[in-house]
Amino acid sequence: MNKLPPKPKPVKSLTKNDFMKMDKNELIDKIMQLKVHNTQLKNVISKSLSDTNSVEEQISSKKFDFSKCHYRRVLLRIMYFGWDYRGLAVQEDSTQTIEHHLFYALTKSCLIESRETSQYHRCGRTDKGVSAFGQIISITLRSKFEPSEQDLEKSLNTEMPYCKILNRLLPKEIRVVAWMPIPQDKPEFSARFDCKKRQYKYYFPRSALNIAAMRDACAQLVGSHDFRHLCKMDVGNGVTEFRREILRADILPVDEDSDDSTCMYMLLIEGNAFLWHQIRCIMGVLLLVGEGRESPKVVADLLDIDTYPCKPQYNMALDVPLNLFHCSYDLPERWVHDRAELRSVIAHVQAQWTLVGIKAIMMKDTLKQLQDVYKNLPREDCQNETKDNNSTKEGGSINTYTDCLLQGVKPRVYTPLLKRETCSSLEDRIEYYKKKRKIGDSENQ
Repeated sequence: MNKLPPKPKPVKSLTKNDFMKMDKNELIDKIMQLKVHNTQLKNVISKSLSDTNSVEEQISSKKFDFSKCHYRRVLLRIMYFGWDYRGLAVQEDSTQTIEHHLFYALTKSCLIESRETSQYHRCGRTDKGVSAFGQIISITLRSKFEPSEQDLEKSLNTEMPYCKILNRLLPKEIRVVAWMPIPQDKPEFSARFDCKKRQYKYYFPRSALNIAAMRDACAQLVGSHDFRHLCKMDVGNGVTEFRREILRADILPVDEDSDDSTCMYMLLIEGNAFLWHQIRCIMGVLLLVGEGRESPKVVADLLDIDTYPCKPQYNMALDVPLNLFHCSYDLPERWVHDRAELRSVIAHVQAQWTLVGIKAIMMKDTLKQLQDVYKNLPREDCQNETKDNNSTKEGGSINTYTDCLLQGVKPRVYTPLLKRETCSSLEDRIEYYKKKRKIGDSENQ
């Protein structure tokens, strides 16, 4: 019977003191052992990389031949919860963007060869933390059918299952909901440049806000105005025209059955196009109006650039509640839905809603208990008792649900918007960037 090899003794990690006790020859031996060990590791890693490269070479030798494919121009309707992403657009220093994952799925599935050849356009460039239910992109995808057959009803129903293919490769927060063929007589149709109307929603709890005053302020937004004081001016990227048309702006309840402080409302706003951070700046001002810190008339004042040529300094609203909800086009509605895949998407979102909803209910239940304790505390037994009329309702309930929606530190003493320090004027910003470019050009010569 063969004897088993002796069980190797565990290698003891040497400490600094152990090395200090060694003589010169022992240290040399230890260094030589480490050199041999490093050489062995390098050989193992080299062999592993060689095996990987050979596999990649085999895959590349079977590279997909796009020259033999048919193509069609389509719109894709994409839904995503952007709370944990750094925005829609691809960024050089991060892979945590919607477009990074979208183009990974598009190329991995061989629906496109590359972004550069796909004729890609997006309807709205959402920023960090912003979500979308109705983000639309236009793109050229691989098709099962020749161009002459692509508009037939049977071809639409039996086309490649674009939604299903992409959703199997996308993260759980990103889903393709439907696709629509772009008419062949509109080969240059663009999701961005041909969009007629964009609708956004910004969600918030009622809390102690004056909803009627916020609605009065919203009414002043409708129409064509210069919104330079209600956006973040992007002069550095060549944006010097700030006139936009708002088609609709209103404050509406999300759930009409509830009437407590946690009842959810939304700013519903529609326009043909929006400026950088325009909606979050508008919402920041509306929250001040709802808190009673500003009059609804402040919106009209901020739109009066002749009387107030410089933007006052204020904080815009948080990014998380903003949602690009719908985009409209002058095209016949021919959205193609895969019923089974749509069912899967609904079940997927329901699961996410359940987990988030349970957390919200747990917090609401805890808040109720804490509020009850707070209301029943005798004032003489309370330490550091202060009265804040903006956060405490009659009866002692704390009502600060919307405080977190305004970014920045809340000041102890409120300064009205029109009496605050102002930012540089548009003309000063344009002049600044002109000088900056001249200095850059002279340094490059």
